[in-house]
Amino acid sequence: MCEVETNLLIIVLDVNPAQRIVRQETRILTQCLDSTIVFANAHLMQSCNNRLAVMTCHGHGCKFLYPQKNSSDIRQIDGQYEKFTVVEHTVRQQLQQVINEIPIDKPLNVESLISGALSMALCYISRLEHEKVPGEKLCPRILVISASSDSATQYMNYMNIFFTAQKMGVILDVCSLDQELTLLEQGCDITGGNYLKIPQLAGLLQYLLWVFLPDPSVRSKLILPPPVKVDYRAACFCHQDLVDIGYVCSVCLSIFCKFSPICTTCHTVFKIPGPIPMKIKKRKKL
Repeated sequence: MCEVETNLLIIVLDVNPAQRIVRQETRILTQCLDSTIVFANAHLMQSCNNRLAVMTCHGHGCKFLYPQKNSSDIRQIDGQYEKFTVVEHTVRQQLQQVINEIPIDKPLNVESLISGALSMALCYISRLEHEKVPGEKLCPRILVISASSDSATQYMNYMNIFFTAQKMGVILDVCSLDQELTLLEQGCDITGGNYLKIPQLAGLLQYLLWVFLPDPSVRSKLILPPPVKVDYRAACFCHQDLVDIGYVCSVCLSIFCKFSPICTTCHTVFKIPGPIPMKIKKRKKL
């Protein structure tokens, strides 16, 4: 029996209104949404077996935008492929609801819950793996589109997600719109995905179609941007800063930039290191 290959693409779009480029000009969010929808439809257009899921995240939560149970009730627009109409209408409608549900009375959280969205995406992939029919091969990958800054407070969540994705065979791609994302760059290197910080926001759609649309099996034959050196420094648990040298708890492997007598993670008590004994020089015999 011939094996049917299904390429699953899960797009995680960061819509946090606290992002720097969104605060400067709110229309950028609409531009990113338009480019994302065109990119998603281009993925579906490559093969009838391709599958798509779109998620959104912000500082207070994350949610699936597509697929939805009632998406089949959408009326087709004349001259447009029916599946493209369903994707565009569902994503725009659900995203509008998500933005309206963001609390205004609470202060905006600068850190987007990207790790939560990635966890939901891995759970969705695991469910599809159990529901696939005999003879079907699922090839999943995740694309994160974000303009938020790096979040060291989610370091442990990121590490668990990266190695889980590596074990599941899920490829993680990251498209940064504004700042360098060191931790997500590590995830791309661990899972074999592409990381790109776009130089111009006006060319977002061109970069998405050029770098992230081809399947991972084809990327080795294309001329893509050269990979950059990945910074594998860890984030300390006390100040959430990236450190070169630090103290590691021997019980839970928590990292600290300064010595602490008690581990703040597992509450293990350590012995205070004493002074290093000085060696007495032996006198030379005359």
